[in-house]
Parts: sequence; C-alpha cells; structure tokens
Amino acid sequence: MNTTTHKVPLLDLVKQYRSIEAEIKAAVDDVLSSGNYIMGKHVADFEQKMADYCNVKCAIGVANGTDALLLVLDALGIGPGDEVITTPFTFFASAEVVSQLGAKPVFIDIDPKTYNFDVSKLEAAITPNTKAIIPVHIFGQPVDMDEVLALAKKYNLYVVEDACQAIGSKYKEQEIGSLGVAGCFSFFPTKNLGGYGDGGMIVTNDEELAKKIKILRAHGSNPKYYHSMIGYNSRLDSLQAAMLNVKLAYIDQWNAARRQKAAVYNEALKDLPIQVPFEKENRYAVYHLYIIQTDLRDELMAFLQEKGISSGVYYPVPLHLQEVYKDLGYDRESLIESEKAAKGTMALPLYPEMTEEEQQYVISVVREFFEMRGATS
Repeated sequence: MNTTTHKVPLLDLVKQYRSIEAEIKAAVDDVLSSGNYIMGKHVADFEQKMADYCNVKCAIGVANGTDALLLVLDALGIGPGDEVITTPFTFFASAEVVSQLGAKPVFIDIDPKTYNFDVSKLEAAITPNTKAIIPVHIFGQPVDMDEVLALAKKYNLYVVEDACQAIGSKYKEQEIGSLGVAGCFSFFPTKNLGGYGDGGMIVTNDEELAKKIKILRAHGSNPKYYHSMIGYNSRLDSLQAAMLNVKLAYIDQWNAARRQKAAVYNEALKDLPIQVPFEKENRYAVYHLYIIQTDLRDELMAFLQEKGISSGVYYPVPLHLQEVYKDLGYDRESLIESEKAAKGTMALPLYPEMTEEEQQYVISVVREFFEMRGATS
C-alpha cells in the first residue's frame, strides 16, 4: 500500500466539524446575534440538557474540566491538612486541584487491566485526614463504583468523579458522573464531547452544593458585586455552550461508533503480544482513547510513524514520580503497575469518523510490525 497517500491521524477534529458544519455555524450566529456572550440562555440551555443527559438535578458550566474539579473540592471545604485519594495514572489536573487547595493527594496503584485505580487498595490508604476520593474513569472506562461508594459511606468521605474522559459511559446502567456527590466533565476539543476551545461542567444531585459552586464560579458573588466568598472567574462561554448543545445530540451515536471500532481492534489484535482494552461486565465504556500495552511501545510507535500513522502516549510519567510531588515520598517502583503502564501503553487512532479503510490499514501495519519479529500466533 502506498504509505505516502495513506495518513491516519490519532483523531480528526476537522472531519467531525465538517459533518455538522451548518449546525455549528447557525449556533455561532445565534450567539453573535444575541449580543449576550457570557452565561445567559445558551449556557442555561446546555446546563439543563447536561443535567437531563446525566440524570441529575443540577449542572453548572465552568471554564474547563480542571476548574470543575477545583470548584467542587473548594465547595466541599477541602483544604490544608486534608487528604484526597486518587490515581497516579491520569492527567495532572486530577491531583493538581488537590494541591492548589493546600490538601495532600494520596495515590494508590492501578488495576493493570483497566488502568483505573485498584479499589482493593483503597481502604488501606484511608486515614483520619482523608476527606475525599477522586475516582478517574480513565480513557472512558468506568471505575468499580460500588466498592468506592461503600468505603466512602463507611468512612464518611466525599466521592468526586473525574469523568473528564467519560461522558456517556455507564456503570451498571447508571450514568457516570451521577454516582458521587458530583461529577466533573471536560469539553477540551479532543474529548468525546469536545468544544472549540476550553469548557467544563459539574453535575450533582446536591442542590446546596450546586448553589455554592455557582457563587464560586462568579468571583464568590451573588448577586453581582456582593461577595460572600473568595471565588474564581470560571464561566462557560456562551459560544462554547451553543456549539456543545449541537454536539450533545450526537454523543451517543459517536460513542457507539467508538465502541464498534474498539471491538474491531480487539478482535483483529487479540493474537498479538499486546494487551488490548479490558471492559468489565455491566460497564459501558466510551473509549476516549484506544489504549494498548506492549514491551515494544517505542519501536511500534516509530514504525507506525514511518507508515503515516499517528499514535500517542498517555501518560509517560505517573503522578507520584513527577518532580513537583517528590516531597510526597513515593519511591520508584512504589506503585509498580502505574509505572509499567506509563512505560508500555500507547493510543492507536480511534475516532467516530475513522473509515473502515483507515482502521484496517492501522491493523495491517500493527500486525506487520509483530510479524516481522515472529511474534504472531
């Protein structure tokens, strides 16, 4: 096959835009014509649709997914002296927000199959200073929430779901984001529901918590110019809300396409010496990324690049080994599964608009790589 004409990106945001271009332009024009560019009708409409979609009472639009996590923790009173348990195998924001409030992130190792934190290690990490747990539904794979919620109830802890990569995923028929005291979403452009810039959302059934977060996102004021708290400037733009309103109608269709393509990969690659994604029973994963693991990661990525195929590493350094967290005292090989995943995992191209031809090309090149090494069965 002529590799000079066969380029496969990790994802293709432009192709998705082209598929809904007329609707997006109409939404943008509606906002620009309204003269109301901060908060307002478009944000309120999107918040209501997100609340309905996640089957919760309240949704609060904020500036980004990081702020979503930060505002929830702040509203819950997390601060100096407190500990929050989370995973080291995630984007930095999951722990960063804990540190920003003066609290201490506590990391537990991951399940090597799902890459979510290992719930069997959760109870041992709880101390009298523990105030919250942040389960991260990494790559759109739901965490074992029954165990998390049971321990949270036993020890009177908050559960804040980091669902930034998991919109539309389900745990035992329940919407991810609706299981803890609050769920946090990101609309960064590469997410399953991505905007055309930054954006985030908090969903919750706790109306008092929602009220507090709404005050915090607007400089701690309600009404305007009357400040009861030290807050933030963290509002979802009207333009982003209007465009996300359009895209929300397609999210289930797009997630189903991701799942179908993930199943194709799983079947085609199962005989190779790689670990393909693992989805437990009673889960509906949405494959924000299609992650494989191999001892030959760097060589495979280089081979794919030569053949015109993009791939990616998420995440090369687990959080407990980040320089900024060296004072927490985690040694190398202290959270061994997280470190193995950081060294061996990579993402193959996967997006709803990916053609069958593109996917089959990726599969053929991955197989070629291992066949050259005599590593197929």
